[in-house]
Amino acid sequence: MTKDAQDAPKSEIIPTGAGEARITWHPAPGGTARLLLAVSHGAGGGIEARDLRAIAAELPAHGVSVALVEQPWRVAGKKLAPAPKTLDTGWRGIWPALEKKGLPVISGGRSAGARVACRTATELGAAAVLALSFPLHPPGKPEKSRADELLGAGVPTLVVQGGNDPFGKPAEFPEGAYDLVEIPFGDHGFAVPKRADIGQDEAVKRITDGVARWAGMLGG
Repeated sequence: MTKDAQDAPKSEIIPTGAGEARITWHPAPGGTARLLLAVSHGAGGGIEARDLRAIAAELPAHGVSVALVEQPWRVAGKKLAPAPKTLDTGWRGIWPALEKKGLPVISGGRSAGARVACRTATELGAAAVLALSFPLHPPGKPEKSRADELLGAGVPTLVVQGGNDPFGKPAEFPEGAYDLVEIPFGDHGFAVPKRADIGQDEAVKRITDGVARWAGMLGG
């Protein structure tokens, strides 16, 4: 097998207590990985999200292998995400497959997936957490804060948040032991309006640059 073939993305079905999950591996080239970032989707979409696709394409060149994780409900073709405890069960179930790679694991996700990563990080022994579009509160309901999940992650954490995210703008986030990268004008999916001072490509580049810079400061 050629080196290019070894480094090509591969998908794998993983049985979990919540059903079958799917991992699509994006390895760092030529065995250069020093970290593994496992990142999952939110409740309203899959791994085709623009931020997840960009991270999987960019981070391997920085020595970070990426595992895009599809939760069992998505693999089963369901349209609605299950309860948080079921999402956590699915995430726990894929962890042994991640640990087999022998690398420190960054537990990550976007939106609901970010909440899962925060809730389970200490329990699973994650090296760090990447929270993309963390849903600090439901839209229009800032009193229903989920800050305790973010602040309770217990490991180095990076939040990447759109400046106009209705689930929580950067200024709404509490002080705490985490880093935050703001994507100006971005909504919950990091889409920016045409009138914005930055284009969509620049917004996505700020996501990948921020994650690569932060990952570069982690041990591994």
